[in-house]
Amino acid sequence: MKNYRYVASPTFWRNFKKLPRKQWTSVRRAWDIFKTDPFDPRLGTHKINSLSAIFGCTVYAVVVEGDLHITFYLQGNTVVTTNIGTHSIYRP
Repeated sequence: MKNYRYVASPTFWRNFKKLPRKQWTSVRRAWDIFKTDPFDPRLGTHKINSLSAIFGCTVYAVVVEGDLHITFYLQGNTVVTTNIGTHSIYRP
């Protein structure tokens, strides 16, 4: 198991704060799994090709609940969370 460092973008925090408070519980539940292993099968981690082309690296998304996703990429041993929201965050 890798030891990751986690960094969140300003866009992630801005959109997190816009979420209804009832979704914060789901985000925290997913975060507990995510911080241990962002590729844990319970998160449904998958590649997002459209964002990967824009960022110039492989961008992944995890499923928090229903249509709520977190996007991130790896930079060495750092996990950079880029956004949180519905599938619309997959489009530039």
